[in-house]
Amino acid sequence: MLRIVLPKGSLERATLDLFDAADLSVLRSSDVDYRASISDPRVDDVRILRPQEIPVYVAEGLFDLGITGRDWIEERGADVVSLGELAYSKVTSNPVRVVLAVAAGSPWTDLADLAGAGRRLRVSTEYPQLTRRALEAHGIDADISLSYGATEAKVPDIADCVVEITETGRALRAAGLRVIETLLESRTELIANRAAAGDPAKRHAMEQLHTLLAGALEAREKVLVKLNVPEERLDAVLKVLPSMRAPTVSELSGRRGYAVETVTAKSDINTLIPALKDEGATDILELPLSKIVH
Repeated sequence: MLRIVLPKGSLERATLDLFDAADLSVLRSSDVDYRASISDPRVDDVRILRPQEIPVYVAEGLFDLGITGRDWIEERGADVVSLGELAYSKVTSNPVRVVLAVAAGSPWTDLADLAGAGRRLRVSTEYPQLTRRALEAHGIDADISLSYGATEAKVPDIADCVVEITETGRALRAAGLRVIETLLESRTELIANRAAAGDPAKRHAMEQLHTLLAGALEAREKVLVKLNVPEERLDAVLKVLPSMRAPTVSELSGRRGYAVETVTAKSDINTLIPALKDEGATDILELPLSKIVH
């Protein structure tokens, strides 16, 4: 039913891992094949293409559904429907940023300084349209050049500043650059062709796929905790036990206490388990989750 396009390049592995976790494994003959398939009745065709192109292809109706970053949606000015953010990127679950950076020793500290530079600035970027709109809004006179890579290496000989994407800022600092402004915060998004999203059957299929992907992402950050506790320690254990809503409490056979289970953040588990033990909990199990669907 749906024609889907997924990003090639830096987001490729993270995207394929997500689809695998969502039980929507992407199958292809080799790692360099642009054609793929998903063994699911809702999916008719899968392509893997550059994320820069995906917003345009989805807007034009070549694909019904795609995954790309908000940065490329804004850069290409594509008229697409966003079905929601997917909280993952190349390295972390944090958003990436489109930033303006200058040489570490530059006197410029913000966009107002650039506007008052008194000359036409040389700017290198992979996002010329997004950059042009941002700089014009601040009255900055700039000669914007399209960069085909290694953008951070062009200051100061080729460019006065660069507009580049960063997830951690490490590469920019290593190149001797300093970020002075964030132009856009970008997350990965599930986008749809406007006409396809208006078709009830296709929209229902899109939302079902989104449920699986979002559920797999949320499960990455959570674990299931199961434990036993004597009756006299139940209240003390429940006081330190977080939950999505409320813990499940079941009486053990023979009135030998209670079995308790809950879902909690994986980031808290290293302090939670010892705290539960201190309060009298026993037989504590930590179990991974595949999906959480609300």
